[in-house]
Amino acid sequence: LKARYIGTGHADMEKHDWITQQHRDTLASHVGHYDQLSYYAVAQNESIARVRVQMLEKIHQPCGPPPTRKEETM
Repeated sequence: LKARYIGTGHADMEKHDWITQQHRDTLASHVGHYDQLSYYAVAQNESIARVRVQMLEKIHQPCGPPPTRKEETM
């Protein structure tokens, strides 16, 4: 499945990584489609450029910082 659909993840992918990837894809789609971006700008009563910048900044960490990972000890 991964070879055919890039971005779908793999069996060892954690929940936070998967959700972050989904949010980044969604935000990138919103920024790339002008009509959708202008819809959000009108709904927020902001300029299109400001909404675009806000979304591009949010792409960096859309779900916040990653949680601390527990190391497995054997």
